[in-house]
Amino acid sequence: MKYRHVIAMVAGFALDTALGDPHGWPHPVRLIGKQIDFEEGLIRKYLLPEAHEAGEAWPLSQDQTEQLAGAALAADVVLLIPGATFLLLKACEKLHPLVALGAETVLCYQLLATRSLCDESMKVHEALEKGDLEGARHAVSMIVGRDTDELDEEGVAKAAVETVAENASDGVIAPLLFMGLGGAPAAMAYKAVNTLDSMVGYKNDKYINLGRVSAKLDDALNVVPARVAGGLMCAAANLVNLDGNGAWRIFKRDRYKHSSPNSAHTEAACAGALGVQLGGPNKYFGKMVEKPTIGDETRPVETADIERANKLMYATAALGLGLACIVGVLRKS
Repeated sequence: MKYRHVIAMVAGFALDTALGDPHGWPHPVRLIGKQIDFEEGLIRKYLLPEAHEAGEAWPLSQDQTEQLAGAALAADVVLLIPGATFLLLKACEKLHPLVALGAETVLCYQLLATRSLCDESMKVHEALEKGDLEGARHAVSMIVGRDTDELDEEGVAKAAVETVAENASDGVIAPLLFMGLGGAPAAMAYKAVNTLDSMVGYKNDKYINLGRVSAKLDDALNVVPARVAGGLMCAAANLVNLDGNGAWRIFKRDRYKHSSPNSAHTEAACAGALGVQLGGPNKYFGKMVEKPTIGDETRPVETADIERANKLMYATAALGLGLACIVGVLRKS
């Protein structure tokens, strides 16, 4: 089937927008997470202690050993996950092309987060609408990494808007682009790297060496998707009656105001489209972390901005699907 990847991607996108991510359903990203946990456990239980006990007989320093182990972990996950996906689809293809199409459709569906991102952020919106600040803090704590116990209503709304904007790139647009390039196996490779970064790519004492390769890989894979996602979000702003000119202006001005080279592109576009200021200092694990602001503080972030951000995200996703389809068709032509 010549355009199986494209058909599966479109069908998977439709399933994602219709069903989201029902709790309790098996999910490939959870399996990737379990694999990473298992392999990290082996590294910390056997390799690192043995290297330390070997002393001068071991040719590498502790930092170098951790970096090498992290590189091996990343290589294993990134090769095994898409490889297994490719073999699964090949096996399905031998049964019948429609079986392969069905399997790839399910995989594409599970690799997209459009509906679940909207559903989880709208739980924050609903709690704020009811005046339930504690409930809103709890709901937003499920989708952000910052401390939420002391956030006021604006802080909670801002956190929800930021996570919708940022995840529009790595949860929606990037997977779609990789599906267009190489179907579910390519998107699985991207998700494997993305999951690695989210689990071991921290710049703290525990992971600064073990997660270095994973973090660099994630940065590399997101260079193009993050910028494409930001541009698509700027274009999408006009489709949902937001400020398209403001989106382009802030996107061009503030898209590099983040410690990560890729994280602020969609956040800048969203801030400009809404006419609000995002970013700024926040507490993480009890410690205040200073971050640059993104956008102009023309008005406070309000509860309704969560819904606006989701409409913008959906419009961006639709444009991203169209672009990914073009990529997929051209690749097969």
